Amino acid sequence: MSTEPPPGSGGQPPEDDPFKKQPPPGEGAGSPYDSPPGGQEPPPYGGDQPPPYGGGPYGGGPEEPLAGMPPLADSGKRTLARIIDMILVGVVVWLLAWGFNVDEYGVGADEVDTGSSLGQSTIAAVLFMAYDTFMISKWGQTLGKKWLGMRVANLDNGATPSVQTALIRSAVLWIPFAFCCACLWTVICGGWSFFDKPYKQGLHDKAAKTVVVSAT
Repeated sequence: MSTEPPPGSGGQPPEDDPFKKQPPPGEGAGSPYDSPPGGQEPPPYGGDQPPPYGGGPYGGGPEEPLAGMPPLADSGKRTLARIIDMILVGVVVWLLAWGFNVDEYGVGADEVDTGSSLGQSTIAAVLFMAYDTFMISKWGQTLGKKWLGMRVANLDNGATPSVQTALIRSAVLWIPFAFCCACLWTVICGGWSFFDKPYKQGLHDKAAKTVVVSAT
């Protein structure tokens, strides 16, 4: 009977973050980018033709920030994921506002109670920011993004954002949404990704230096 340990035992522990960019070709034993046995590499893109756009999947060559990362997520899917998250958290905001008797506006014969509006806006800002910050710093995904196969990644290395990075991202997205211009800010901040090049970043992504990529 063989006394060899089962495959994988006694090896090195995995990377702390499984979503970090893959190493460039030829670095690290066992890399999926290593040359096949025999030392012969298949000619990329056919024959002697060089890779298009400088060799990187985003046209930037070896120093391209997104080299080795999954494709950028579709902006339409990002919008749908955001709507899902807004509905999920919005239900909780409404329940808490109702439970604490904090309505959007209380209009009486002699006054308009704007304090109630401020109270609900505060609840919304806190809950949306807490939700986004926790989910993204923990898994790189909100529920909407998870269901639609996307995740948030650091632009420079592809890793899951830190708590500080996730907080900056969520603050830029949700504070204006909650306190001044919900619909307009959502269109501007999130819709920016439809026109931004080359990384399809929303304004909150630019502030936090993140991108949204495919997770499938």
